[in-house]
Amino acid sequence: MTTTYVLNRGLMIMLLIICALWLIIPFTMAVLWSLVDPSQPWTPENLLPPAMSFYRWEFAWNNSLLQPALLNSYLLAPSAAALTLLLAMPTAFALGRYQFTGRELAKLLVLLPLVVPAFVTAIFFTSLLYQIGLAQYRFWAILFAHAILFLPFAIRILTVSFEQVRQDHIDAARDMGARPWARFRAAYWPALKPGVLASLLIVFIQSIEEFAIAYIVGQPGFVTIPTLLYSSLGQDFNRPNAAVLSLILAVPNVLLMLLLERFLKSANPALASGKG
Repeated sequence: MTTTYVLNRGLMIMLLIICALWLIIPFTMAVLWSLVDPSQPWTPENLLPPAMSFYRWEFAWNNSLLQPALLNSYLLAPSAAALTLLLAMPTAFALGRYQFTGRELAKLLVLLPLVVPAFVTAIFFTSLLYQIGLAQYRFWAILFAHAILFLPFAIRILTVSFEQVRQDHIDAARDMGARPWARFRAAYWPALKPGVLASLLIVFIQSIEEFAIAYIVGQPGFVTIPTLLYSSLGQDFNRPNAAVLSLILAVPNVLLMLLLERFLKSANPALASGKG
């Protein structure tokens, strides 16, 4: 083995260790804080909590707004993902399938909303919701806002997917007399499937974690997991309760990100036509 190979291998192992610690340490601390028993607080002189129990989890479930927050979040996120996908499809199709002057500039302009800080966008978007009279319908207002805010993610991913569709396979399906739906299944769907699933998962995760719109429009009657978490950190600064909420928010999203990684790996351009 050459010196360069050994050095690269050592650097890669070091990087993996750092990344593992970067993930493991915060999750471990969150788990420990969520298990702190209120009878004996966790003080700095103790390496581990002196007493651990599931009291914080039981309290969060039975004596807080966690249940309506979970219901609101997990109704809002899939609805926002589906609506965003429907709104993104026409633009992504145009950017991915048609050649026109300024196409690359249009792709760039679609991504510009991501440059603006989320809270700034939320404030001005909330003002728009109030002006059109939608803010009083809290769920529908937040759903509409999430769909608009997360459009750039879906449009970008779907544009790449539409670009991978091969025109010769569309023409072949048309020449063989396939109807539009059959042509879509044969020529479009194999290339679009990873992008559609990735778009749904990304918007779902973004909607679950979004705080600003849900807080400004939803308060005081509409709570989500992030608004509940921020209230625990801001108003009472109850670290054990916040740890419970952060785990409830983060763990499903980590699992979804692993699922997303699997879908993205399946997006092989060689299989874009359904053949490989």
